[in-house]
Amino acid sequence: MSAAPVLTSVQDGIGTITLNRPEARNALSMDMRPALAAAIAQMRDDAQVHAVILTGAGGAFCSGGDISAMLDTSRTGLTFRTGMRELHQWFPELVNLEKPVIAAVDGPAFGAGLSLALAADFVLATRRAKFCAVFGRIGLVPDLGALHLLPRIVGQQKAKELVFTARTIDAQEARQLGMVYDIVEDGAALTEAALALALRFGQASTAAIGMAKTIMNQSFESDARTIAELESYAQAMCRGSAYHQDAVQRFKAKQPLRFDWEKL
Repeated sequence: MSAAPVLTSVQDGIGTITLNRPEARNALSMDMRPALAAAIAQMRDDAQVHAVILTGAGGAFCSGGDISAMLDTSRTGLTFRTGMRELHQWFPELVNLEKPVIAAVDGPAFGAGLSLALAADFVLATRRAKFCAVFGRIGLVPDLGALHLLPRIVGQQKAKELVFTARTIDAQEARQLGMVYDIVEDGAALTEAALALALRFGQASTAAIGMAKTIMNQSFESDARTIAELESYAQAMCRGSAYHQDAVQRFKAKQPLRFDWEKL
């Protein structure tokens, strides 16, 4: 019996999604796609989960799409289009998941793996992590949201350079470009750092973070007035929350707030 292509776990309010095809450097196979969609939905719907870690097994994050599946000549253009549209049904759920998402990247994040990393709010990487919009090497365009996400993170000109050249960049350059939040030494340190970062959100208002994330994710496509309206609605909802009321009472009583990032 083959191992599950995607593993999930929840502990101490942290949900972990692990791409589990280490023999193929976690290439995104056809059976991995629905499993990943189900894992994202699980984390979305679990009220006990306040942060999510996305990672890969066996010293790799994700090497991209499964090239072996591309050898199937029976698949027509319409079939490929249907497959891409299926990806676009669940990928936005990851991008817009109303919880902090941390990508823990060790080894390659190539092609679709790059897209998965860019979907996270924070990318932690080991020193041996590598990033590449590799699509151009096989005559394809970036997919799984990379054409939308990459320019917004690194800027239009740099995104074009990375896509047109399909060159590999290391963790240090990725950090300089704003793709990587922090760099750690190795896989063991990566697991520790990802858990530590996720735990820091344990006492935060998941609802407030989620609404702020959703609005910021719309900020490049919306004008200032639209964002202001969304801000107004979100703030009104947060003002009525039990979390906010408790924070106000703690402030009045000169008690420590539940969430204070600088003191955690």
